[in-house]
Amino acid sequence: MTQRKRLSNVQSASQSKRQSNSFMTQEEDEDATFTQPSTSQVQRGLEKLTPAQVDQKTAEVVQYILVKDQKKIPVRRADLVKHVIKDYRAVYPEIIKRAMRIFEQVFGLKLVEIDSKNHMYVLVNNLDASTARPSPVERPSNPKTGLLFVILSVIFMKGGVVRENLIWNTLKKLRVDPGQRHEEFGDVRKLVTDEFVRQRYLEYARIPHTEPVEFEFRWGQRSDMEVSKAQILEFVLHEQEPQSWTQQYREAHSTAGTSASQASSSSSHR
Repeated sequence: MTQRKRLSNVQSASQSKRQSNSFMTQEEDEDATFTQPSTSQVQRGLEKLTPAQVDQKTAEVVQYILVKDQKKIPVRRADLVKHVIKDYRAVYPEIIKRAMRIFEQVFGLKLVEIDSKNHMYVLVNNLDASTARPSPVERPSNPKTGLLFVILSVIFMKGGVVRENLIWNTLKKLRVDPGQRHEEFGDVRKLVTDEFVRQRYLEYARIPHTEPVEFEFRWGQRSDMEVSKAQILEFVLHEQEPQSWTQQYREAHSTAGTSASQASSSSSHR
């Protein structure tokens, strides 16, 4: 890679990071204007509304979240309040509670807060009585999911964090070159560092004190909620015995026992 090309990549990555930081600051400012109503405030608000009005607003919230979920983009509380809740802020907790009940009873889904600081929510498969965590993403059913599984696998097997060069080199071995437009994925670098990051499947951050500038990948909050590490390990090993990878096997199965309580806790602290 020439010096000019390296500089271009660094500038592009830095610009993407700055835009992300600016976006997150805007999120925080918008959400800071919303104060969670108290129980008494909710009760007084409900007394001013008819049951039909509350049901209608709940249906609008459910529809909004389902549409957002089609693109796997986390829903921000600030956007939900601004675009859907609007004048019903005083009864926000009641509407969300009813929406959560609909997701669980009608769709078999669970609304989970994956970012308590910025109040961001995603839908995950509801807990099954026979399992201890949300049902994981099935084996890759489309090319993008397969690509994501490859990246998550590399990160997991390398201890949870990898430099981006390792990811790019791994993809090149699979004939997916981030420097060339791919027939199936289009701009591979943008898909991985932008789309997967916005969907919270990956975290992409600059490594401090590196020259030239380097970035690293970690699992995102959505991957922690949706993707089973035991399944990722199976994806990597294929027909091999998972016990042969002792450390990863132990981590994959130790996290399963605590995921349900974490999901329950995160969804209740809103």
